[in-house]
Amino acid sequence: MASSSSSSSASSSALKRLSNLSNHLRPTNSNALVKVSAEVSEALSSGHPVVALESTIISHGMPYPQNFETAKEVEAIVRDNGAVPATIAILDGIPCAGLNLEQLERLAQLGKSAQKTARRDIAHVVATKRNGATTVSATMFFAAMVGIPVFVTGGIGGVHRHGEHTMDISSDLTELGRTPVAVISAGVKSILDIPRTLEYLETQGVCVGAYKTNEFPAFFTETSGCKVPCRVDSPEDCARLIDANRKLNLGNGVLIAVPIPKEHSASGSLIESAIQRALTEAREKNVTGNAETPFLLARVGELTGGASLASNIALVKNNAAVGAKISVALAQLT
Repeated sequence: MASSSSSSSASSSALKRLSNLSNHLRPTNSNALVKVSAEVSEALSSGHPVVALESTIISHGMPYPQNFETAKEVEAIVRDNGAVPATIAILDGIPCAGLNLEQLERLAQLGKSAQKTARRDIAHVVATKRNGATTVSATMFFAAMVGIPVFVTGGIGGVHRHGEHTMDISSDLTELGRTPVAVISAGVKSILDIPRTLEYLETQGVCVGAYKTNEFPAFFTETSGCKVPCRVDSPEDCARLIDANRKLNLGNGVLIAVPIPKEHSASGSLIESAIQRALTEAREKNVTGNAETPFLLARVGELTGGASLASNIALVKNNAAVGAKISVALAQLT
């Protein structure tokens, strides 16, 4: 009897070890952790183009109801250009890819009470069942997890000015170095150090392409004075670049920098003057970390009489149109 019990215990122990080994070899399907909307899920399973959108711009980029209206307009632009929008956020601790109107408005109303969520914050926001507005790095992470290859944003983060002393470097850059998602943006926010940001992206092995130009755009303005190693002149060019990056299993993202339309480009000198003043104020008030970029953008908006916010909205809409066309071309290619 004792022998039978001992044998059963040994058998049970062996099964447990095998189960643990199996779990290590075949990890839990992480896709099950993300709530994908029915529309986005159907589009992905049928190979239709999908464009990921971040949510920080909704909660932290502008006040309600302007943020809600802008979010709806950006999604409509994606649809008008042939793709399905998938706004990504964390609601009550559940990562979501594809929000309905009610969820979009809730996020817009939450505003800055929704936590600004980069990759480092994801586990904490999920574990504590909080609401999180995803930045570029977190949105890329979830987009890759559910299989969305194209992501549209306003501008990515980068190396902050004086970053050589502060080591303040956005996690957006390291995410681009390790997550195979194409990011369509108007370059890097001009409150940052653009030359050093491009150097850091090179170190991360990220292919940076400029759309219909040889020069890297500076978010509010069309040019930065920095040349890019790669020029792409059409959505099809972009799709081929993304497809090659994916087939080669390079493991990193691609950054497609789209200049702000000329008619919406803010005065470079006006913006730069406002940025310098905002940077000084940030240092005086000891605004650092992930609070710095929202502070600087808001202050630049105030100092330019709202011109920078109008430019920001215009460039996001333009990126959405270009990104949707790239997503369509990529779907046709693959």
